[in-house]
Amino acid sequence: MNTVTTNPAADGRAAAERISGKRLRAIFVGSAGNLVEWFDFYCYSAFALYFASSFFPAQDPTAQMMSTAGIFALGFFVRPIGGILFGHIGDRHGRKKALMASVLLMCFGSLLIACAPTYATAGILSPCILLLARLLQGLSLGGEYGASATYLSEMADSKHRGFYSSFQYVTLIGGQLLALLLLLVLQRYLLDAEQLRAWGWRIPFVIGACLALAALGMRHNMPETQSFEAARKKAKPMGGLKQLAQHPKEVLLVVGLTMGGTLAFYVYTTYMQKFLRLSVGLTDAQTTAVSAASLLFAMCLQPLYGALSDRIGRRPLLVGFALLGTLFTVPLLTAIRNAGGPGEAFILIACAWIIVSGYTSINALVKAELFPASIRATGVGVPYAFAVSVFGGTAEYLALWFKSAGIESGFYWYATAVIACTLVVCWCMRDTRARSRIDAEAQSS
Repeated sequence: MNTVTTNPAADGRAAAERISGKRLRAIFVGSAGNLVEWFDFYCYSAFALYFASSFFPAQDPTAQMMSTAGIFALGFFVRPIGGILFGHIGDRHGRKKALMASVLLMCFGSLLIACAPTYATAGILSPCILLLARLLQGLSLGGEYGASATYLSEMADSKHRGFYSSFQYVTLIGGQLLALLLLLVLQRYLLDAEQLRAWGWRIPFVIGACLALAALGMRHNMPETQSFEAARKKAKPMGGLKQLAQHPKEVLLVVGLTMGGTLAFYVYTTYMQKFLRLSVGLTDAQTTAVSAASLLFAMCLQPLYGALSDRIGRRPLLVGFALLGTLFTVPLLTAIRNAGGPGEAFILIACAWIIVSGYTSINALVKAELFPASIRATGVGVPYAFAVSVFGGTAEYLALWFKSAGIESGFYWYATAVIACTLVVCWCMRDTRARSRIDAEAQSS
């Protein structure tokens, strides 16, 4: 008679490895889709210097940039609607379905820009089509942030949640970096400036649409999170603004955290490219190289800060960002404005990223840890989208407005004031690592 012997310890390790492998694959797919969405969105900013004249004929380059920045800002104003729509989908029907719908909408917006006629051929219809495409992309990102932050936070294990969740901004920044690297390749090796302005700017939007379709296929095979499944089984109301209104303190906390952090983020990402070109006086190639190098540096910082938050907590990083941002925003932007060349500009921007990464690496996770699973996608996405539309989406336009008015340094002080408001919020908040709703729900289930 044959007997089968089992090793409980070995079986337990094997089961843990399977769960860990499944978790890592899900985080990878969720992060990869996030990268594609932000690549599509940032192609607009990266290539704006080349397509601005196609949609907004003008003699003044600053005026053209203000027009494109205005549409960039309008794309942010619909993000709260996207947060509400996709937050509802994520909380009622699953994080996976919300992520699939958002990437599909981004694909359509990118394809619309790639095929848009120029002002010379279609007149006023041309910028109208551009605006429609950006509104669709804004809706998509309004849902992507909340759904992605919720999915990554819920899939990560408690001990390494800060590290794994930081990959949302690794891929977010990576999307912009890929857009800039594509621009750098086109600038230096494939097309000249005239070709880029004539038709080459369409290339990234075609690529972005194709990548979005690939991401859609990847997300189709993602598993749903256990937190969502557990919340759905309780048969309680899930999602919706009515449910969100029951958490006013958390909503205000998200807005307060986001206002200074998102403004700082967009100053050193989307606006910095224009700042280096129009204010510092670098060439197009130098501007792209410095922007790409600084984004690569920022991307490497995210998991380091995320892992640090798993050890010391989330609040110290947030307070550090807000305090140093309040003290050094004016000196840093002034020094970058007077930089003697691309090398000096890069070092100064890298210093800025050492500060800003205290926010970017963990902010999405902190917001997810504030809300219960039944309202988490909406709670993360909607108040964030409102704050980012007011403070992040307008950053580039306001900076250019201050420049056109001859008081460019006024924007530096505006940014400092907003970050100082976030400092007050960070100083008064509790550390979500010690009071995570995600962990509390897991322990009670």
